[in-house]
Amino acid sequence: MAKRIGLLGGTFDPVHIGHLRSALEVADSLGLDELRLTPSARPPHRDTPQVSALDRLAMVKCAVAGVSPLVVDDRELKRDKPSYTIDTLEQMRAEMAADDQLFLLLGWDAFCGLPTWHRWEELLQHCHILVLQRPDADSEPPDALRNLLAARSVSDPLALQGPGGHIAFVWQTPLAVSATQIRQLLASGKSVRFLVPDAVLAYIDAHGLYRGPN
Repeated sequence: MAKRIGLLGGTFDPVHIGHLRSALEVADSLGLDELRLTPSARPPHRDTPQVSALDRLAMVKCAVAGVSPLVVDDRELKRDKPSYTIDTLEQMRAEMAADDQLFLLLGWDAFCGLPTWHRWEELLQHCHILVLQRPDADSEPPDALRNLLAARSVSDPLALQGPGGHIAFVWQTPLAVSATQIRQLLASGKSVRFLVPDAVLAYIDAHGLYRGPN
């Protein structure tokens, strides 16, 4: 029986309920066997994370403990180079059976930025791409993606066949919470309870993370 594995990368600085709820909804709706949250070490397209890789990894582990099918994959933190998604996909695919399905989850903004990614045109050789799109997203994809969408998009995510090669949109109403907002609240001494899981909040408090000027 082919496995169905999802991958959600990010700085998770810190991981919050928006990340987790989106991941869980996709895992449930697509019947994934596993959805791996993969903290990035040195993201090429993002600012340097405010706290250490070890702290970010520990918070994600706290967040998903006992929450099946969410798991943590720390492979990008073990690399001594930028966190290129294509490297992660190649590694994961090498560990999987030929007919296992691999799904890369991307927000709409990240998807529109794909043409700036390292070896982006090779991504679909290893996975399907699931674009998490808000119902109110009305921006157009860049020209570089239009031909790809015309050739590779599938209207129903549940109809994706084979190990990879296609793109589908998953409509979600995301929770209005961001890591930037959480860092700002913490820096000003305000509560972030219910924006992050209790276990993550306990870790932040115990280690004094995000305190002081942002």
